[in-house]
Amino acid sequence: MIGRDGLAGLVVLATSLALFWLTLGLQRNPLVPIGPGFYPRIVLGLTAALGFALLAADLLARRKARVAGPPRNYRLVALSFGAFGVYVLLLPGLGFRIATFLFVAAANLLLAPPQRPAHWLRALALGAATALIAYYVFEQYLLVLLPRGRWTDF
Repeated sequence: MIGRDGLAGLVVLATSLALFWLTLGLQRNPLVPIGPGFYPRIVLGLTAALGFALLAADLLARRKARVAGPPRNYRLVALSFGAFGVYVLLLPGLGFRIATFLFVAAANLLLAPPQRPAHWLRALALGAATALIAYYVFEQYLLVLLPRGRWTDF
């Protein structure tokens, strides 16, 4: 028997695959190296993979005996949404690179509170790596302009 999560995963998987199939018919311009279906195929492929993962997780969970999980932490969920809201508000002022660095580092510290100084360094390194990799992939490789900060011009 399939549960609600499995049903949702199945619907997402089927819809993503159907839409992915429709992108194969998009006409490509020979003057542009990346066709109009490139980005939708990436998003739809990832969405299909996540839908499949949700379906598989539901089916596997139903085979295992139900074990009580950890207590739900609604406070942490609210804090995570709040941190994302602050990120969105700071993005125009600080720019993509600085705001993304701060958000990823803060989210890492929020979700895994540091126990040792090495954990602080891990959070800062993860924030820096995420911001730099995203910047180089989007701005340098894909030529997508990312927001520059009004306050920093960076």
